[in-house]
Amino acid sequence: MINNRYSDEKELEAVRLIDQAETLVDRGKGEDAIKFYEKAASIYLDLGSYIKLDELFIRITHIISKVKNNIQAVYRLKSIIRKTEELKLYEVSAKLLIQLGNVAFRMHDWETAGESWQSASEYLYKTDPEEYRNLASVLLLKAGESFERSRIKKDVGKRLILKAVMKIHKFDELYELEEKNAYNLLSNGEFEASAEKFFEIATHFRKALNDLDNLIDEEESKNTLLNAKARFIHFVAEYQTVSALCLRASENRTQNERIKELGNESFNLFKESISMLKSYLLPIKSDFDHELILRISFDTMLISIIQGMLGIHQINPNEFLLENMESNKTLVKEIKGSPYYKITQRIEKLGIRESLDDLSKTHLGHFEMIKNTLISYFG
Repeated sequence: MINNRYSDEKELEAVRLIDQAETLVDRGKGEDAIKFYEKAASIYLDLGSYIKLDELFIRITHIISKVKNNIQAVYRLKSIIRKTEELKLYEVSAKLLIQLGNVAFRMHDWETAGESWQSASEYLYKTDPEEYRNLASVLLLKAGESFERSRIKKDVGKRLILKAVMKIHKFDELYELEEKNAYNLLSNGEFEASAEKFFEIATHFRKALNDLDNLIDEEESKNTLLNAKARFIHFVAEYQTVSALCLRASENRTQNERIKELGNESFNLFKESISMLKSYLLPIKSDFDHELILRISFDTMLISIIQGMLGIHQINPNEFLLENMESNKTLVKEIKGSPYYKITQRIEKLGIRESLDDLSKTHLGHFEMIKNTLISYFG
């Protein structure tokens, strides 16, 4: 009886505090109102009225959204979230973090927005992986997009976008297993089976690529979409190229048409990826993302390898890469300093066989674990 009376009194006190807060809001005193809302939130936390807390937090965020750059107010929101985290109320914490992310994003605080959405995603996934898979994946994507706008967390953003898209397509956990199976088949000399596995991986990335326009708003995140598309095109082409090389190593002449088909398709995809990255990099005058420099020159090298494998020479890869880049000499210098640019030069001059030693000494990304196995069949 005493406990019920205490709860009723405390809830009444919380209601009075909210009334006072709303009166202050009407008078334009938002910051003062937040103090009363905060006291009411503490009461609801003590009483375990988490639904009320959720509603209250939305009111607080509505006020903060009108008070731009109010860092102190964001800190207050964080303090409420910390209390729910301490109580391990993951679902409530996630909802509050989504609101905090929305506020921080409107304030152009990209790091806080990204961290909030990333944490919200993790909490939802922890609460119920099946029920919240889609929302958790979208939040991870939003976190990645926000981090990409930050000067200090761009790389984190790129990784999260990749992870999010793979989660949406339920390929995040399957990917590592499939790749491991493909490597094992290759190392055991089962070239055609490994080729099929690598092609399956490429197919998963293609599905993700085809869905990117539905996931990322081009108007709001043009560069993010461009970069993400280039990256997924790169993955599709890369795994298809590995698939073709595995078939080539099998020395089964009946696979020649399939090798040509995969090689030509990958050739065109690499050209598309390079063109996208060029349009992204050209406007930048300094502080280039080293990972992008490596990727664009890596894709160029793979064009050279594909042409050698197919016995064709449609383009000079490095000339295609540097075409229309004269206006950005700093970018050209960065690209020419890449180890992949230099290997491409060597392949174009001497051929693949005479470049195998250089290839064996250079880190080749996803090819790294299989390069020695494949190189042995081309030597």
